[in-house]
Amino acid sequence: MFCRNQTTRATIARGSALEMEIRRGKFRRSVLLDTLQDSNIQKKIDHEIRMRDGACKLLAACSQREQALEASKSLLTCNTRIMAYMSELQRMKEAQVMQRVALRSSDAGPTDDRLPCKGRVAISDLRIPLMWKDTEYFKNKGELHRCAVFCLLQVGAEIHDTDMVIVDRTLTDICFDNTIVFSEASPGFELRVELYSCCSEDDYSTGSTPRKLASKLSSSLGRSAGKKLRVAMDPGACSPISNGGGATLLLPLPTVVGPKYHLLAHTTLSLSHVQDSFRTHDLSISGNEECSHWVPLYGNVCCRLAAQPHCMTQQMMSGCLKVKQFGGDPQSWTNVYGVLKGTNLFCYHRQEDVEANIEPAFTISINKKTRIRASEKDLHNKAQSICISNHYGGEEVTHTLSADSREDTHRWMEAFWQQFYDMSQWKQCCDDLMKIELPSPRKPTLVTSKQGSLYHEMAPLTIPSCEGILLQDNAVSAEIRALLSSYYNDSY
Repeated sequence: MFCRNQTTRATIARGSALEMEIRRGKFRRSVLLDTLQDSNIQKKIDHEIRMRDGACKLLAACSQREQALEASKSLLTCNTRIMAYMSELQRMKEAQVMQRVALRSSDAGPTDDRLPCKGRVAISDLRIPLMWKDTEYFKNKGELHRCAVFCLLQVGAEIHDTDMVIVDRTLTDICFDNTIVFSEASPGFELRVELYSCCSEDDYSTGSTPRKLASKLSSSLGRSAGKKLRVAMDPGACSPISNGGGATLLLPLPTVVGPKYHLLAHTTLSLSHVQDSFRTHDLSISGNEECSHWVPLYGNVCCRLAAQPHCMTQQMMSGCLKVKQFGGDPQSWTNVYGVLKGTNLFCYHRQEDVEANIEPAFTISINKKTRIRASEKDLHNKAQSICISNHYGGEEVTHTLSADSREDTHRWMEAFWQQFYDMSQWKQCCDDLMKIELPSPRKPTLVTSKQGSLYHEMAPLTIPSCEGILLQDNAVSAEIRALLSSYYNDSY
């Protein structure tokens, strides 16, 4: 009896040690993943800070109104991204602490860690109708009021902006031709659409114009020109500093003289608004007629909001299967290579057929009405089979699947349950595959002879490429232009 009890205690001890080792392994993997995620977010923050510094310097050096409007737009976008990344970093830190506490806890019970798949959400054909007064639009009376407007769109920490559009009473709608895709959205996403406006005719000083900049630094264009110029154009309070622990502290952004964009209207779209068609949504208006940046909005925004869950576009499971087709010989099994994707289980003769884009031998529907169950073992199969039942024209059609091993059967069953769970979360997005046209790369705006600036020929500041930025003003010496260009090339 003593030996038996001793053996039992030893077995329990070994089991406890194994469990603790598993927990330690999970904890180490969790810490590694957390470190990688923190590093990626930190890189994004650092990148946006460099972009913001470039926008500040460019805004201070702008000599033309169109340049200043674009630079101010880029500055607002960078600031919004920085704040979003900081919030995401804080949320991740809190989630990491909770996860580590759960992993350390010895009495943590089993949890359901099933999560829905991510997906792509695309918004396109943005149209915002305007409501001008009759005297303004039809009779063309009164002072011509112009505003520069653009949209900022955000899902979580992912933020995109549209092109800037100049609005006056000759337009009946504000049209944004951009197609914006959020690639890692969850079914519980909230897409916030914000409309910003700035009066393009306000009198404002753009700060140090190239002429003033050249005059200020004219005494420093000797041997130390480059060094002194970089000191003079140091971001100052606009820059991050290290707190000693590897994280970045953001100091207050200095006041930059130039055009200011104001939030004019906003709305929030979610999964319930997703339809494979052009629809109208309500806008919440923030401004009023007394504001210089006011644009007479009708109170609606029209757009096409589409979504493609990964379960509809990617292979969620694949492998070799044996299939007993409905109505066939009960003893006859067909060897196939199955691919679970979207609302179908595609059955190919060979795995090579998938890579060669050959049509599948047959297809089994996997949709919200499909019933799947594990059958009992029979004499011909060592492992359990999977029965898939669908209704066609009032008749129930059942296909029986068999995998090579119990482990493979379990993986297939888990893949089916995950597919059903994804469909339940993404709802109407899994009825049919919605079409999303990928946006084409942004093309720099061509410059007319009237503008007389190469600013519009460069990519927007939100794109990490600023080669060829030259301030075209005869008052700025070639040395200053070269140093400014060198700054942007080094920054990106």
